[in-house]
Amino acid sequence: MNGFEDVLSANERYAETFDSGGLAGRAARGLAVVTCMDSRIEPLQMLGLSKGDAKILRNAGGRVTDDVLRTLVLATHLLGVERVMVVEHLDCGMTKVTDEQAHEVIRERSGLDTRSLEFRTMPDQRACVQQDVQKIRSFPYLPGMPVIGCLYDVHSGRIEVVVPYDG
Repeated sequence: MNGFEDVLSANERYAETFDSGGLAGRAARGLAVVTCMDSRIEPLQMLGLSKGDAKILRNAGGRVTDDVLRTLVLATHLLGVERVMVVEHLDCGMTKVTDEQAHEVIRERSGLDTRSLEFRTMPDQRACVQQDVQKIRSFPYLPGMPVIGCLYDVHSGRIEVVVPYDG
């Protein structure tokens, strides 16, 4: 076993009944969702969406990084995105440490010096949601993009709008 047999075997079973080959690459509902990589989050299900409805961008904390902005520009101009939800979540690991603490833990566990990386931990999550929404709203290649910022409760499944649409 090469360490991936379980997922490759599961893919074989999945492919036997795969029925989504006809979906377009565009966001059918014109939506992009920026959210965390936390495996408790099911972006399509939590928003009542189906495969093909939205572009889902995930990273640690659901932060708006340079790569997220790059991806949103492409998604907007080439793939039908017309609005963006930033959905960070409660009980996020990125709220429980500082960048310095994360660097130290990694150094202690692996000996690696990661200080050249910015982890974008969130000491004040609501302020981070506001900052991330503002990054999109002020990005020159996404003029007038409708954006909201939310917090998702991984224990109740509810979304709270922290930064409403200002249009």
